Amino acid sequence: MEAITIIGGGIAGLALAAGLDPQRFDVTVHEQRPGTPTVETSLAMWPEAQSALAVLGILPEIRKVAARFGAMALRDGAGKVWVSPEVRGVIGVSRPDLIRLLDAAVPRSVHRVAGRVEDIPATGPLASGLLVGADGVHSTVRRAFWGAPADATLTPYLALRGVLPEPVDPDSGGEYWGKGKLFGITPAAGGTYWYASFRSDLGPAGVDVAEALSRTRERFSGGAGAIRKVLESATPQATLAQRIWTVPALAGYVRPGAVLVGDAGHGMTPNLGRGACEALVDAVTLAELLNSESAPEALKAYNKQRIVRTQLLRLVSSAMTRLALAERAQPLRDRLLRIATQRSPAGAVGRS
Repeated sequence: MEAITIIGGGIAGLALAAGLDPQRFDVTVHEQRPGTPTVETSLAMWPEAQSALAVLGILPEIRKVAARFGAMALRDGAGKVWVSPEVRGVIGVSRPDLIRLLDAAVPRSVHRVAGRVEDIPATGPLASGLLVGADGVHSTVRRAFWGAPADATLTPYLALRGVLPEPVDPDSGGEYWGKGKLFGITPAAGGTYWYASFRSDLGPAGVDVAEALSRTRERFSGGAGAIRKVLESATPQATLAQRIWTVPALAGYVRPGAVLVGDAGHGMTPNLGRGACEALVDAVTLAELLNSESAPEALKAYNKQRIVRTQLLRLVSSAMTRLALAERAQPLRDRLLRIATQRSPAGAVGRS
């Protein structure tokens, strides 16, 4: 049997382990934090990601625990709606539920190793067979095979996320773009998912969640009432606070003996809501190719199918971040958005 070692037991790593043919591959997954995340957050599953989940056989279970999106308003910082396009075919699933269902889909024959992989030795089990980097933006595999120029890049932005048990107020949902700050309120299974982002000097590692939440309340104190209401209910125990890191442009996701999937290859800012989706598509695409072709041909085809799309999404997501978090250009941005939404059908603006 061919050996495949997956570094990272998150979304991409578990999806790949679940999709690989257990009759052909001897698979090992290394994960530094086994189990489900302790803080509830929500992930948008676009149609392509749902198709990948269907291939893995868990889409019906995902839909049972998912929330459906309706209209997703884009608003100014005070809450005035610019446009409210209908969001079709997108569901929201909690990260713990997604991890739990992916984990259950992994064959029992897959070996599990708990603990962080700090480096890739030149000899030994990690150096034999195919090594898969599914270990996120700070990927050990990417560092070992792609070198220092591919190290993760720290952005100036802080991101906070959480889920509240109360349902979304129909008149408050959507994304609020203020001056150098962004706030989102969307449906979640059994409640409300919220997220916020702005420039911050907290971190970059070990961000104090209570301090981050306090600063968020200060930043949004003069904003829309719906935002203040959400932040009044948010607690440090139910909030995730992290600085945003990204992965620089890569010309390819394959090196001799190694391949990257998910954020390890194209970690991007979260403004398009595509990170988890593209990780799932990466994993299922790679698994299907490895199951049906020789490893060299499969890796070549995987790189060809995934590099252009994911790198474009990385660039577009970065551009969206600069637009949503504009500071000096915020008045001009708001004027242009008002003009665009007044002259364009809501659906067209939503698609753009």
